[in-house]
Amino acid sequence: MVRKNSKNKQDAQIELNAGESTIEANKSDAKKGKDSPAENSKKRVKGKLKKEKSKEKKSAKLEKERDKKAGQSAKVKNESRNQVNSAPTIADTADKFLCYQKSVQCPEHDVDFFEQAYREANKNKKPKTLREDFCGTFAVCCEWVKRKKDRTAVGVDLCGQTLDWGREHNLSKLKPKEKSRVSLLQQDVRLKNLPSVDVVAAQNFSFWIFKTRAEVITYLRAARENISPEGIMVLDMMGGGDCYIEDNVDNKIIGKGKKKFNYHWKQVSYNPVNNNGKFAISFSFQDGSRIENAFEYDWRFWTIPEVREMVEEAGFSSSVVYFEREGEDNVWEIHDVAPSNAVWLAYIVAKR
Repeated sequence: MVRKNSKNKQDAQIELNAGESTIEANKSDAKKGKDSPAENSKKRVKGKLKKEKSKEKKSAKLEKERDKKAGQSAKVKNESRNQVNSAPTIADTADKFLCYQKSVQCPEHDVDFFEQAYREANKNKKPKTLREDFCGTFAVCCEWVKRKKDRTAVGVDLCGQTLDWGREHNLSKLKPKEKSRVSLLQQDVRLKNLPSVDVVAAQNFSFWIFKTRAEVITYLRAARENISPEGIMVLDMMGGGDCYIEDNVDNKIIGKGKKKFNYHWKQVSYNPVNNNGKFAISFSFQDGSRIENAFEYDWRFWTIPEVREMVEEAGFSSSVVYFEREGEDNVWEIHDVAPSNAVWLAYIVAKR
């Protein structure tokens, strides 16, 4: 017990002496202008806080600059995207009538055939006058008068828009004297107030718009009354098993290079009960854009025997059927028998 009390006294004395030494050291440091350890600690903490705040400011500034740049970049991208989105597609600027003429029509071929059919019906005589029914942009009329100086042509159509387009794009390309030999009538083809001509042509299955026998015969009788004594009427036809398949599409590439586009002929629907069918023409372009259903048709699907019967009933003296020679394009011959191809084209030529 005596030794324990003695040790406690010694420990207390040591702590007292250490405290006095610390106080003296602090006083000495104060006299010398030195900071105490506590003050040094505070300064170190303050320094760290200051550095951290400085770093935070720099970081915030950098982040702000990055956001600003990102915003500018996004703005540029949006502007660029908007420009792309607002830029017109090829389909937006394409002319559907021009696409149609390039895809469907070949006036040179049509006129060649009219001349051939008339010669073969009239012992090599040459026709001078043409009436193009359902003429649309009347490209065939224009080709007709270009061939010979003594030729005249009459185009008949109900649609003023297509006639106006033809005036601007087809008629305007003719020489003045050629223009004077083309007449245009915006009226029903069944009217009988038309001039007498050597050739009446109803191309591109256009008379199929008449869905009953009575309507077709009325049209054929009116046409016959406006044909010269040795004149002919030309009606083109199509057929084959593929023509009755709904959603069947015939695709064709038109043109070359940058101006190339695709033509799509679609069999939209077919009703075997009444032989009515709907068809549509669309165009697609190299940038992926399309003119969907640029032209639509609602027709009666007439057959060759039916039309020949109606031609006879309308008063025509005779009719023949032309098919292309096997293996040769645009070489047409009179046929009594023809191959049953998946798709075929033919002409019925009726003599007045």
